[in-house]
Amino acid sequence: MIKAATRFTILIFLFLGVLGFSQEKKKFSSIPNILQQINPSNRVDSWILVYNSYGKGEEIKISGKVDYTPQFSGFNLFPSEDSFYYIAYSEAGKVNYVTDIEGLKKFIDRIDNAQEAAVMLAAEGYMVDEEFKDLAGNYHEDKSNYYLDLGKLTSKECPYQKTHYTVTVNKSTGAVGNVKNNGTYIELYNKKCANNPRLLKIEKKEEPKKDEPKKTPKRR
Repeated sequence: MIKAATRFTILIFLFLGVLGFSQEKKKFSSIPNILQQINPSNRVDSWILVYNSYGKGEEIKISGKVDYTPQFSGFNLFPSEDSFYYIAYSEAGKVNYVTDIEGLKKFIDRIDNAQEAAVMLAAEGYMVDEEFKDLAGNYHEDKSNYYLDLGKLTSKECPYQKTHYTVTVNKSTGAVGNVKNNGTYIELYNKKCANNPRLLKIEKKEEPKKDEPKKTPKRR
């Protein structure tokens, strides 16, 4: 009886340990490191991932030799200015280029890891927000799914607004099973915003009271 109880207790702790491990959240690394985790389809012989910033190209992942021509446009799944990425790859002896989101999705073909899931979701407007990774730049996984906490730009008007979501992605099919809206995590106003609460407070300030006329003392 005691042995059975001991075994049962050990099984419970093992189960809780596995459950705890599966629920452990991991923060995504930098955007270049995320893109370096891409695994292309089996048709690709060799490929190179290039980051172009201010007209200067840098090869940030090299998988085999590719004689390619530098590109002047590319994809930028995560908000950034004056920079983009492109991929040069060799397939059946021919050099091809990935310079847009649709081409990148075909290049990845199927999701093999959480990083690829984040890249594919970026095509739907989601992003790894490097400034707010606790809210919009992490993930955890279990046997069946990836659970990604990502941000999304939900308003470009006043106020500029970002919302964070938990997106469930099936490991086998790559399909999105559930999207949970966790609410707004940043709102930015500028001086021209008509609905800027700071300006509204200023407008609502009471006007200074006018000086009341002095009362003349009554003669006795």
